[in-house]
Amino acid sequence: MLRGNEDENFKNSISAQVTRRNFSIHVAALFSGLGFAGTALGASKLARAAGLPAGEEITRSAEAIHMEVNFDAAPARVYGALTDSKQFSRVVQLSAAMKSMSIENKPAEISGEAGGTFSAFGGYVTGRQIELVPGQRIVQAWRAGSWADGAYSIARFELSAQGSGTKLAFEHAGFPQGDAEHLLAGWKGNYWEPLAKFLAEAK
Repeated sequence: MLRGNEDENFKNSISAQVTRRNFSIHVAALFSGLGFAGTALGASKLARAAGLPAGEEITRSAEAIHMEVNFDAAPARVYGALTDSKQFSRVVQLSAAMKSMSIENKPAEISGEAGGTFSAFGGYVTGRQIELVPGQRIVQAWRAGSWADGAYSIARFELSAQGSGTKLAFEHAGFPQGDAEHLLAGWKGNYWEPLAKFLAEAK
């Protein structure tokens, strides 16, 4: 038996653990409900090991991509190329996907407002702008046309000045398990490399 302060401390500790557990469960359920890919893959064993009730799961093995790319242009210029339909259409024209003729040749359509939609690469890439901070940050609910209906990932572009150029720190998470290598190659060949060419052309 615990007495006095020991008993109170024990109760507080248990309460904190339950609160953290409930918060984690609710966050996982929220993302699953929004259709983010890969949030409940192979988690039944983890759920049993964690002592979770039936129907509640935690996945700890989701893939994610982190990339850092430098561009010889100011952050505002890079931001504009990624969020302006006309400019990004030119980036698409310079991409590996367009060179291989694996996509339909039609202009990108990109909303410049948070909550707006975007479509690029012949409609193969679509999504919604979640957060837009001019010259600093772009956060998108991003999906590829081959994914299951309702499946969206989160793509985050963080821009910072580096001398006269820009450092772009990129994070991509929530995509289907097993797609990391393919997506990483796609970001290089269809975003970063053609974006660098476009920025060099525009000087």
